[in-house]
Amino acid sequence: MAHFAELDASDKVIRVIVIDNNNNLDPDGKENELYGAAFCRDLLGGYRWVQCSYNKKFRTHFPGRGWTYDTQKNAFISPQPYASWTLNDSSLIWEAPVAIPDDASIDDPYRWDEASTSWVKVK
Repeated sequence: MAHFAELDASDKVIRVIVIDNNNNLDPDGKENELYGAAFCRDLLGGYRWVQCSYNKKFRTHFPGRGWTYDTQKNAFISPQPYASWTLNDSSLIWEAPVAIPDDASIDDPYRWDEASTSWVKVK
């Protein structure tokens, strides 16, 4: 199965769909994103379709609605969770300005407090 993300004019993901691999093949039987994107466009319309990987084999992350496709990085990026967080250029994951405490765990959780830009222990 092949996965495709529908993008709007600002490269935001509208939805992700699954198509049969046969709809993603060129006339020589080789996988070709252009054929899969054309199939999606013919089937559902839309502005632009980009292939994504459920197993994260390409384009870094498997996107969801509201994610952005960065054409320069050729990767999908999740929405910024907080205004103070920055995007790690290597992992393309948002990071807090302060590392989560070492003692954080399921049994001893913390949550991010944007007002104080710090981790606060959940009581």
